[in-house]
Order: sequence, then C-alpha cells, then structure tokens
Amino acid sequence: MLLRRCATVFIEPRETLAMDFASLLSGGAPMRATPGWVALAPHLGQEVALDADALAALGAISCTLWMERSACELRHGAAVIDRLLTDGLLICDDQKYAATQERDDTLRAGHWQGVSALMHVFSRWRGVRANEKQAAAGTLDDLVAARGLPPPEAISRAAAADALSLPAAPAGSLDETLFERRTGRNFDPAASISQAGLARLLQRTFGAQQEREIAAGLVALKKTSPSAGGLHPIEAYVLVQRVDGVAPGLYHYHTRDHVLEPVCALDAAQARAFGLEAVANQHWFADAPVMVVLAARVARNFWKYRNHPKAYRAITLDAGHLSQTFYLLAAEAGLPAFITAAINEADIEQALGLDPLQDAVIAVCGCGPALPGTMVEELRYER
Repeated sequence: MLLRRCATVFIEPRETLAMDFASLLSGGAPMRATPGWVALAPHLGQEVALDADALAALGAISCTLWMERSACELRHGAAVIDRLLTDGLLICDDQKYAATQERDDTLRAGHWQGVSALMHVFSRWRGVRANEKQAAAGTLDDLVAARGLPPPEAISRAAAADALSLPAAPAGSLDETLFERRTGRNFDPAASISQAGLARLLQRTFGAQQEREIAAGLVALKKTSPSAGGLHPIEAYVLVQRVDGVAPGLYHYHTRDHVLEPVCALDAAQARAFGLEAVANQHWFADAPVMVVLAARVARNFWKYRNHPKAYRAITLDAGHLSQTFYLLAAEAGLPAFITAAINEADIEQALGLDPLQDAVIAVCGCGPALPGTMVEELRYER
C-alpha cells in the first residue's frame, strides 16, 4: 500500500491563551500560552489540528514520490499515519481513501499556485448573513467612535509647490453614462426588465464580439473588456427573477452562441430565496430582477499561467473589468447596478453544480429598476 503527502498544505502556528492561576499567585505572568499547529489544505477546505508527531510526519513524507505505508508507519507510528490518512493530509492508493485522492488529483491537475488555492478555498462562505455581521459592527458613526477616522480620502506624494496643475477634464460622449452609473440598494420588487434589455446587458458584457484563431486550433474571443492572455475564463450564470418572457430560474449564458442554457428551474419564491442566500442575506440587493454569478473556469487561465503567482489575481481583475462594463451598460439603460464579493460561494457552487477547484466563484452582480424613494442609503452622484 502506497502513500504520499497531499499536493498543497500550509502549516499555521496557533496558540491557546488561558489563565495561569498558579503562576499568578506566585507573582508570575497571569496568562499561559500553549502552542499548536493547524494544517490548511485547499483540497480539504477545512482546518486540521496537528500535534508535533503529525507535523513531523508531514514534513518527512514526500508530496510527489509514493512511499510504502509500512515504512512510514515504522518511522512515525501507525496511529500517526492512520490519523493523517483519515484527516486527508496523506493520500493513499487504498480504495478506502479514493475520495480524498480524487480531490487531491483535481487540485494537482488544475495547476493552482499554492497560496492562490489556499486563499480562494478558505475565503469562501457558506450560510453567512453579511447584513447581520454589518449590523453587529454598528453604524459608520459607531466605527469612527471605536476606531477613529480611516486613512485620509486623498493623499499627496509630493510637495504642493512641485505639483503640476492639469486643465479641467474636457466633456466627452461617455460622461452622461459615467455620471449615471451608481450602485443600487433599493430595487423595486415588483419591477421587471425586458428580454431585449437583458440580451443587451449579457451580450455586450459577456458575449463574444468577434472570434479569432491565434494559434493552430486556439480560438480567442474578442469581448468588450480586457482579459489576461485574451483567455476570458469568466463564465456568467444568470439568476432570473423578473425578466419579461423568461421563466424564473438559474441559467448559464453561452458567451459565443448568445443563449441562456437552463441550469435549474425555480419559482418566484425560490428564485428570491436563492438570490438572498447568494448575496449573504444582503437584502438591499436581493430584489434585483437579474443577478449574474461570475465564476472562472480556472483551467482556461491556468493553461497558460500554470502555478503562476499572478494567475489568480488576473482572474479577479477579469471579473472586475466585466462588472464595470456591466455597470456602464446598466447605467445606459437607466438601471442602478451592484457587485458584491460578500457572497456564499459554497452555496452558489452547490446550486450550480460547480467544483471550487475548477470553477472559482468570484462575485455576484445585478441590476434592475429602482424603487421609488430610498429605503437604504445610496451614494449617488449629485449634479
């Protein structure tokens, strides 16, 4: 029976603080710190506590070369090896551990850079209610009172006498749309958008405007936003709540064929419930008639940028570019929009059937008609 260490694992030192009454009574320090270690492995997606014996075994067992289990047990003890196998930090060719090996193989095949995989997997949420976290933090006045003011809104990097004054920005054809662009937090729960309006939003944001073969068999899509390497790995999954002529549900937008592919049919109540869960209970976004999940097919990006320290950053930039194009198109249509990274990625993955090691959910954006009046404060451009 053969085994090896998992592909990627990070060890974080931790310590537990406790009152030391014996020390305190004898005039010593009142607190005692007990050191420990935690393993963070992207293929598991959860922390694993380690003792010194397990830590030593992990450091001695190769992540590439298969080793005889009996030899590892002889060196580190059968109980330690069994525990590491059960926890999923060691990979074994025994069918009993096949599920763990499959997850580790998926991570290896994806060409993730280790730190990027760690950050992506362990920053995902499941079942989080962001509005409750925000309420617990208090109002902005509460934050200022507790923390003082944040760093200043604008800074100087040179002496005022050395600064070069620029002429006023000339007017341009994009100004009207730019100044109408805003984040909406008061969507009309009874309003819908037209099918034609949705079509323009999706096609001009995510759709292929041209196709070009840039190497033998390698097709690049020309879109209205830039993408690292011209690879455009971001897929758009659309939650329809209220679009004229389109049934509520989850859809995948086909970037080349300009069609909505059904993923999961939902009734109106289910669609709203999923939208609320997706945006982590941020109710000020939940009534948008359309939401779009931005999820990256990492294999598309990592095909070129394998184990690259900038690859994941490039993917998040791609999502940012697309969201702002979406914002501008929504503003053109007279619709407020939003984007949020405070989302329950794990719940979204489950609903869409996505694997976080292959389809990285980055953010959710959306738009729709505004509710008359203001229930939640918005920072609008004042003319």
